[in-house]
Amino acid sequence: MKKILIISCLWCCIALFTGYATTVTQDTPLNITPTPKSLVQKSGTFAITPKTVFVTGKTQRDELQKIAGYFQTKIQHATGYDLAIKNSGSSNCISLQIDRSLKVGDEGYQLSVTSKRVSVKAKTPQGLFYGMQSVMQLLPPQIESEQPVEGIDWVMPCVEISDEPAYGYRGMMLDVCRHFHDVEFVKKQLDIMAMFKMNRFHWHLTDDQLWTIEIKKYPRLAQVGSVRRNADGSIHRGFYTQEQIKEVVAYAADRFITVIPEIELPGHALAALTAYPEYSCTGGPFELRNKWSIEENVYCAGNDKTFEFLEDIINEVIPLFPGKYFHIGGDECPKKRWDACPKCQQRIKDENLKDSHELQSYFIHRIEKIILAHGKSMIGWDEILEGGLAPSATVMSWRGEEGGITAASMGHDVIMTPSKWLYVDAGQGAVEAEPIAIKFAVMLDKIYNYDPSSEKIPENLRHHVLGAQCNMWTEYAVTPEYTEYLLYPRMLALAELDWTPKTKKDYNSFARRLDSQLVRLDMHHINYHIPMPEGPMANRIAYIDNTTLTFHNSRNYPMVYTIDGNEPNASSTKYETPLSFDHDATVKIATLLPSGKLSPTRTIEVVKENLMPATDKATQPGIEVRRTEGNLYFVKDVEGAYWSDPEVVKDFDFKPNIDDKGAYCYTGYFEVPADGIYYFSSEMDELQIDGRVVISNDGKLIRHSHTRNSIALQKGKHAFRLLMINNNIGGYLRTWNNKGFIMATEGSELKLPDIHTLSH
Repeated sequence: MKKILIISCLWCCIALFTGYATTVTQDTPLNITPTPKSLVQKSGTFAITPKTVFVTGKTQRDELQKIAGYFQTKIQHATGYDLAIKNSGSSNCISLQIDRSLKVGDEGYQLSVTSKRVSVKAKTPQGLFYGMQSVMQLLPPQIESEQPVEGIDWVMPCVEISDEPAYGYRGMMLDVCRHFHDVEFVKKQLDIMAMFKMNRFHWHLTDDQLWTIEIKKYPRLAQVGSVRRNADGSIHRGFYTQEQIKEVVAYAADRFITVIPEIELPGHALAALTAYPEYSCTGGPFELRNKWSIEENVYCAGNDKTFEFLEDIINEVIPLFPGKYFHIGGDECPKKRWDACPKCQQRIKDENLKDSHELQSYFIHRIEKIILAHGKSMIGWDEILEGGLAPSATVMSWRGEEGGITAASMGHDVIMTPSKWLYVDAGQGAVEAEPIAIKFAVMLDKIYNYDPSSEKIPENLRHHVLGAQCNMWTEYAVTPEYTEYLLYPRMLALAELDWTPKTKKDYNSFARRLDSQLVRLDMHHINYHIPMPEGPMANRIAYIDNTTLTFHNSRNYPMVYTIDGNEPNASSTKYETPLSFDHDATVKIATLLPSGKLSPTRTIEVVKENLMPATDKATQPGIEVRRTEGNLYFVKDVEGAYWSDPEVVKDFDFKPNIDDKGAYCYTGYFEVPADGIYYFSSEMDELQIDGRVVISNDGKLIRHSHTRNSIALQKGKHAFRLLMINNNIGGYLRTWNNKGFIMATEGSELKLPDIHTLSH
């Protein structure tokens, strides 16, 4: 961790001296994000000096002093200036004023910067807070530094701004159940949310894989439910004490962010049922789920004790979160246990319900009454529509926009968070260049251009769309650094789509302003995503006579490279034209930001090969598969294994039972249509071609054909050996992967071999 911080600080220092002029003129582009509703740039500038003061007036002094103090501290960190807070002042001051007559919404503000003073007015303290965030963004980005910065003129341009948000709900969800994130990490994200005027933090606290909140009446929830034994023998653990919860909630409130807790029910409950199995349909025993996907064991809906248990939990949780909303999940609840449970079937009969879907609605309605008794409002994922929507529920639409459209048409409030656009656990680049993720190609512009108020919703009902939220699920975000890599800068795109009027949005402007905002993120040691160099289909490029490599990246930043084995830096050769090779080489290439910071390096091995000869052996249609049993994990574990007699099958479409222990080995031949370079990929454990290991995923978490290689092959038949070990690596089962191997020539789409070319 210390190494990461040192590197971050190094890049911060680079940012101070490259790409960011501190001379401000009327032509200097402004970088406020989200874009204000109305902004007019004037001539002149205002400079913060050691003698600048905050002016709060005498009325509502306590509220205004708190806001002034918040920004006074931030300014002091970066400038070294300890600005005074006074009741009055007319020049060289930053004036904060509550004015109930302003023609802006409750979160809106008016900002005037002249050469003599900065004036921020709003109806509420929250509006003033957002106005001051805009003031901070008029200053050089180094104003966010935690240490005094030398050589910066703390100058801002003169402007007139009238601003308010397009939507009242501007949120981010963090899952801490798949991989736990500590209090300091959460606070760090709240700081960034506040900077970009976001106001809802949705905290996903319970699931099948961890229970992360202390419940004093049921201590085993934290003692047992917060400890997961992974398939590789490692332990993952973590929970928050109630005191820590209060600490985070108070920290968020100081930044005008409301924390929304999510306690999952009736599904996604295995961590709780492991601690208290008597509230399940079967009685257990259970273990925390150490793989992802959906768990069949859920809370028993036919047992009144279940509802007493959940009411006790809700009674402890709600006082910790003073906000309006309580999130109950309600998604992905399998009905298998209910269909087989006598108590649940009796409940269906007693309540005159049609089926288990209506039983889920009964469950949600019953929980809603508990929440309403506390004066709270319930939020649930869009599955709570099944069997009839609870009367006061707000729907969070995640499977698409349809759930939100349906709920709005019924007169219910909606928060849009469709996975196609707003699930930021997806990768934001090409699969061969980016780290593993649940899916790919949810790009920055795709999120930015999303419109929460779908045209499918009648115009007179669009007021039910409260706003949008990005969701950070952490199945594959195994470290805090990678969580941030996935979250940023896409969360800033979400902030702007929620705040800025649709008519004012401009992606090209946002992308330009982002260069400055990334320096602000550097000041907070955020490990944000920088577009990786893309182009080559693999990181090992075979060639016969010569080859040419062409690179690009998703935001058209310049790239720098080396071919001498050294890591590239900001002064390395700039990539301008395709690179041609007729000799072996190692290309190291990285994307260069205006600040001088580089993306992670992509390393490409360029290797000359002779064509691997084909065989003229006579073969028959179909390929052979063998099976061996045992608790296997690595490729070495199958050495000396006893394999079953071969079975001839037509292709790789095997469907082993998820819980089967063992391995499958496919052997045979495939056809190469012409001499040339062929690219291969597989999500299985190992692929050999003509006795040579081409793909090795040994012990790795693999999805989406992530590992790729290229080899030179002669036209004709080539032997293959494909090994699949039915193991659980990183919570993901090999049986969930795409089966077989895929291949293509350069520039073509990777596909399974033609079934008619497979033989043995």
